[in-house]
Amino acid sequence: MNQSDIHFLHLPNEMLIAILRKLSNIDVLHSLIGITNYRLYTLAKADVFTNTLNFVTTSSTGVCCSINESVLNQFCTDILPRISHNVKYLILEPLSMERILLATYYSNLTKLKLFNFGQEIILRYFTGKNSIYSSMN
Repeated sequence: MNQSDIHFLHLPNEMLIAILRKLSNIDVLHSLIGITNYRLYTLAKADVFTNTLNFVTTSSTGVCCSINESVLNQFCTDILPRISHNVKYLILEPLSMERILLATYYSNLTKLKLFNFGQEIILRYFTGKNSIYSSMN
């Protein structure tokens, strides 16, 4: 039996995108943004992977939790500034929200979904009381 010598990078872009869509957008961006393979880097920056970013992970017990600290650092310092113009929808939780929102300017952000927010977090960010914006006025 002859074994074909086909490699992952020999696949057409449409097939690569179909394979990468099986992963979370966060995993695709974390793995491929900044790599030396220009083709994969370009595919990762496509709208399909950058329009919606879900930074809320779910544990095996169904509990929402934060993403890994080193992954969050890479997103805030390197990835988000590169793709911010494509981001239209962010899904966040309180522990990483401020860092992600302050990492860059999201010129096309139209939707923000927040998870696990208690009253104290809402008061801190969205009212005049103890708000990060109250000190600006």
